[in-house]
Amino acid sequence: MPKPQQAFFEGHVHALSVLGGVPRGKVRYDNLKAAVAQVLGFSRQRTEPERWIAFRSHWGIESFYCRPGIEGAHEKGGVEGQIGYFRRNHFVPVPEVVATLAELNEMVDRWDLEDEGRRIRSRPRTIGEYFAVEQPQLKPLPVEPFETGRWFTPRVDRYGQITVRTNRYSVPVRLIGKTLRVLLHASELVVFDDGREVARHERLSTQGGSRLVLDHYLEALVRKPGAFPGATALEQARSAGRFTPVHDDWWDAARAAHGDKEGTKALIEVLLLARHMSHEHVVAGLAVALRAGALTADAVALEARKIADGDLPDQPMPSPPPEPAAAGPTRATVTFLADWRLSHLPPDTRPLPSVAAYDQLLRRRGGSAPSKGEAT
Repeated sequence: MPKPQQAFFEGHVHALSVLGGVPRGKVRYDNLKAAVAQVLGFSRQRTEPERWIAFRSHWGIESFYCRPGIEGAHEKGGVEGQIGYFRRNHFVPVPEVVATLAELNEMVDRWDLEDEGRRIRSRPRTIGEYFAVEQPQLKPLPVEPFETGRWFTPRVDRYGQITVRTNRYSVPVRLIGKTLRVLLHASELVVFDDGREVARHERLSTQGGSRLVLDHYLEALVRKPGAFPGATALEQARSAGRFTPVHDDWWDAARAAHGDKEGTKALIEVLLLARHMSHEHVVAGLAVALRAGALTADAVALEARKIADGDLPDQPMPSPPPEPAAAGPTRATVTFLADWRLSHLPPDTRPLPSVAAYDQLLRRRGGSAPSKGEAT
């Protein structure tokens, strides 16, 4: 099933779920390839793909197709007009503050909800009020879900990757040589091994691309740390913001203290901590350990657990002084527990220590040796 058809199906599932039911009358469609395999003359008869027939039969959708060309232009003007209104009001200019497609979809849902309070021209009710009247007329949603994704069974190659639709995706290296099941959706794919999810990736829209997760290769890299600096998965982790400048700084210090091999192995052990702790806690633990000069994975784990357990001061902690602007990635801002604790210690009123009492030992040692009688 091509990606446009998967997106077409998933859009239907989301829309019907939001509506809370299925329209009882005919649903009007343009002659898109996801639903129409062939237009039969100038009539409304269409040859539909088998997958689309199964999908709309499951949901109880009765399709109605517009006439092609100019003859059918007037049959979908209202829908295209509302789409144009939504585009002009929410996508002009194009949003640039989202990091993922899922985040953009959440914004669209929020805009759609806000649009329920809008009135169309001089109509007496809002869009939401009209829909509240119509919603009870919808048919109930089917009980059983319809799987919109497509299943594949690729084999994991020696690089710990599977190939789906000409693109390569990483899986844990322990699965090399195994045949896995992959469920491909329009925007993501999920990898299963014996019914257990072992990987999840955002689907690539290009051809011949690769999406690699650094965590999938850590068991192999800890045995061959020399391959770590040039790993493609490391570069992708940097680009995605998962491997931060704090990681790089701690890694540089660890290599300077322990050598390239042992310092890199220590960093990989730190990265393995993210399987049991949140990424944010590990990064904060790295920063604290770096400031204290603790360049071992155990020290990072200890500091990360302190932060995860809420071992933080009750009062607001001061922010560190801003670093000078420099080209390249922005460094993370971290508040260090050691600095806070030192600045909040009570004043020490004890007298300074004195060694005067020990001067008698020096005088005794510098004097004459005791006589035999004195010794007795």
